[in-house]
Amino acid sequence: MEHRVIPVHLRESYNVLIGGGLLAKSGSLIRVALGDCRLAVVTDCNVAGLYLDGVLTSLREAGYDTCSFVFPAGEQSKRMDTLSNLLEFFAEERLTRTDCVLALGGGVTGDLAGFAAGCYLRGIRYVQLPTTLLAAVDSSIGGKTAIDLPQGKNLAGLFHQPSLVLCDIDCFHTLPAEELSNGAAEAIKTGILEGEPLFSLLETGNVREHIEPIVTQCVRYKANIVGQDETETGPRKLLNLGHTVGHAIEKCSGFSIPHGYAVAIGLAIIARAAESLGAVDEPIAARIESALVRNGLPITTKFSPEALANAALSDKKRTGGQITLVVPRAIGACYFLELPTAQLENFFRAGMEAGK
Repeated sequence: MEHRVIPVHLRESYNVLIGGGLLAKSGSLIRVALGDCRLAVVTDCNVAGLYLDGVLTSLREAGYDTCSFVFPAGEQSKRMDTLSNLLEFFAEERLTRTDCVLALGGGVTGDLAGFAAGCYLRGIRYVQLPTTLLAAVDSSIGGKTAIDLPQGKNLAGLFHQPSLVLCDIDCFHTLPAEELSNGAAEAIKTGILEGEPLFSLLETGNVREHIEPIVTQCVRYKANIVGQDETETGPRKLLNLGHTVGHAIEKCSGFSIPHGYAVAIGLAIIARAAESLGAVDEPIAARIESALVRNGLPITTKFSPEALANAALSDKKRTGGQITLVVPRAIGACYFLELPTAQLENFFRAGMEAGK
């Protein structure tokens, strides 16, 4: 099966490949992009049982010397002690500045492995091999890497662009329904930003049937945004739509609520708040809620506006007494709202009461 190639145009550009069977061909594809080096594969214990042996076989058949690091699955591993263990593993394996890290898995793996690659020896190359829809449409592209601190999500990190991204859509066809929904939330976010036809495609609720065009359109949109704004000083901030609330929900839940589910609730709250405050060009809340529900996602939370506002004070998008929210004006049109942090609780309340 032929794969699609979407370039990310930066000072050091790279390609995102999308298609079936890419993990089985990962060795030859990586050799074309990177040449000869040593490869350290980083993955979690769940993904290791599904894909690690196959990837290692492909890499070795392509002539690569490899090693692998497996950590416990889950957001709870995206923290300082796992990062420390991973960096020490790289040192024990004597990786050099010409070697490369492979992030095989979902968003946690990509964030952790990318951060470690960016820190080790002041930065070595890495490749993203996303195995979840969530990672494919969002976190594997653009070079954002991070770990969580007890005070909040993604508070320690750096921008470190991958050298290659391989999106094997065969991985997404076999995802359980909950994990597919988790990724659909980020795709819906992209659809709200980009507009039609992506949003209409997601409104059907048939993500599994349309997996390749959805991944392709999301990747193309994000590649374009990242190409304009690599380090999130301008239009890339739009990609935070739903995330201020979403990250607050994750923190309040002790990270027991998956990222996509939290973002879905955030999208619904922001859309309802914007509509109830008259800050929209057209009715959008019902349409966004419907798209979320059809994809098996929640649109309400048990946490109070006060609790969410307090949690959001640790958000990276806060500067002094202001916080930047991304607010939808219409499908395909969003804008930045600079809100005093003292007003955040009331803004959240408006979106939550409108959903009752």
